[in-house]
Amino acid sequence: MEKRAWNNCGVETSLLGFGCMRFPTLENGQIDEKRTERMLDEAMAAGVNYYDTAYPYHGGESERVVGKLMKKYDRSSFYLATKLPVWLVESKEDVTRYFEEQLSKLQTDYIDFYLLHALGKDGWEKVKNIGILDVVEELQKQGRIRHLGFSFHDGYACFEEILRYRKWDFCQIQYNYMDTDEQAGDRGYALTEELGVPLVIMEPVKGGSLAKLPEEVEQTYRALRPDASTASFALRWVASHPNVKVVLSGMSSEEQVRDNLHTFGNFEPLTDKEQACIKEAVKTLRARVMNGCTGCRYCMPCPFGVNIPETFKLWNTYHMYQNYQAVSWGWKGMKAEQKPEACKKCGKCEQACPQKLSIRDDLARAQADLDNPR
Repeated sequence: MEKRAWNNCGVETSLLGFGCMRFPTLENGQIDEKRTERMLDEAMAAGVNYYDTAYPYHGGESERVVGKLMKKYDRSSFYLATKLPVWLVESKEDVTRYFEEQLSKLQTDYIDFYLLHALGKDGWEKVKNIGILDVVEELQKQGRIRHLGFSFHDGYACFEEILRYRKWDFCQIQYNYMDTDEQAGDRGYALTEELGVPLVIMEPVKGGSLAKLPEEVEQTYRALRPDASTASFALRWVASHPNVKVVLSGMSSEEQVRDNLHTFGNFEPLTDKEQACIKEAVKTLRARVMNGCTGCRYCMPCPFGVNIPETFKLWNTYHMYQNYQAVSWGWKGMKAEQKPEACKKCGKCEQACPQKLSIRDDLARAQADLDNPR
């Protein structure tokens, strides 16, 4: 198993980290503990030593299951990462209460890597206003938190503010070859190198979107590595960045575990030809978008409640990857009053759109496509 050293923390982690958000489930929605145990055992046997969970994963059950199933192993043989649910915290006392609950679920007396979960502008303001850092820094002084960091979901400006605020032990960002300009993106990666903050990467396969691509793209990958999975190209793209210490994969099947173990057990950085192939794949995929919505939100709020940017994001993503599963959860989870069918065609959105999109017509097309996927 490929390992990466964290010079600032004095630890060495497996480059592949086991993300514990997508365990296999039973028909009733509960975690399939027997299959999950086999998957964790196989990962441990192969040298994976970084296991990432969080308070809300699997409706709060992920931490409990991880604690139960990892109890058989020597605690010093692996690293546990979990996260404080900042959005639930209303006082310093809440920080301590949630932390103690997490220790109990995980059946441990310390957390190796503790993160302030999903920080963005609002969450960061809460961290500062409540004094959350005072509490977790004290827990770190006590040795109950070994390394302190944060995970992030917002724009670059917010990321830079948080990263420069204090000397973080590490941080976790969404990063993949399609999202280089999204959230922290390439600029955020460069800043972590400049400041010497090690990176843990989430969504390297973009929620599964980069594991199955249109045939014309997959053919170009197979021409370079006939026996390699499509997902392995995305994982190796991320892992080819030297400041990336852990690449998280939310594995939900034995096949995914074995494919990832093969990728990282015989890890090879991308070759120049493979880098060029991925750049061409990005161009091909981005050319499939149905309209040029940039998510600027000048069209919002819609007088009738339609979520125009989110509709176009889902519509464009569906056509880009030709994969309805990549957007089905978001589309089915959108309220009916937010969908295009609520549009009264007043035209206010088109008057405000900097891209001069035919929003009313495109909304109707999006509704039809997303309701009746091919």
